[in-house]
Amino acid sequence: MPNARPLIRIPQMRPATSAAPPTADEAELGRFVVDHPGLLVLTGAGMSTGSGIPAYRDADGQWLRRDPILFQDFMASALVRRRYWARSYFGWRLMQQARPNAAHRALARLEQLGRLSLLVTQNVDGLHATAGSSLLVELHGRLARVRCLQCGAGCDRDEVQARLEALNPDWHPEVLGYNPDGDAELDASAYPGFRVAECTVCGGPLKPDVVFFGEPVPQTRAQAVAEAIARSSAVLVVGSSLVVMSGYRIVRQAAAAGLPIAAINDGRTRADELLQFKLGGDCVGVLERIGAQIDGAAAA
Repeated sequence: MPNARPLIRIPQMRPATSAAPPTADEAELGRFVVDHPGLLVLTGAGMSTGSGIPAYRDADGQWLRRDPILFQDFMASALVRRRYWARSYFGWRLMQQARPNAAHRALARLEQLGRLSLLVTQNVDGLHATAGSSLLVELHGRLARVRCLQCGAGCDRDEVQARLEALNPDWHPEVLGYNPDGDAELDASAYPGFRVAECTVCGGPLKPDVVFFGEPVPQTRAQAVAEAIARSSAVLVVGSSLVVMSGYRIVRQAAAAGLPIAAINDGRTRADELLQFKLGGDCVGVLERIGAQIDGAAAA
């Protein structure tokens, strides 16, 4: 009997089994940031909702969108790859329009002031880099890059978009909605008419240079985060429920190393029991004000 493929499920928030962490106000968060200049910041989808990119989950950590395409299915099926690129054809336009918001700029400024050890993002929108952050690990990659699964050649997503537009001049299905990972909701009847771009070097299939569900985070990125934890004084989680293991693992590693951990998140996180405190509300406004306070103190 052939080996069955491992069952992969979209992670879900488990029912609360422990008390909620202490809450804090912005003054306490400001003191936390000031008292821990070697701060590792971990961001999630809540960072980018203020830039017009939808969130994955609600305040209870429950999945809001249709299930994403899994890595194993993408690799195994040309039909699945066509579904992905048809959705991405529209979703990429939303990503192209997105611009960094005040929270992205505040974290870039904190880096300039020497307050951060590393910024780790689970987002694939590239907005932290656009805002000027350079001490940055994009844990799940960036949608702006594409690579060939056959020869490994890379290219820009904008270039692929231009080719997709040329291949599909008369393809105009109705868009039913947009997703945080840079694709769109389409009716099932839309996919058969869509033509997929191939690698210009070898004709092989293309994949966005991001980590799909079911795909491991590259070891070089995981190692960079582990090294940063070893030299950091604390961790701040921003806009993430930490339901996905790759983000939750980082917080667990930091807790095991004895680092204090705080969060800005409008709702539960998977790591609530590990938090020193949590501040609710809009993380964009909170970070903008905290950043302005620290910037002003540095200039005084």
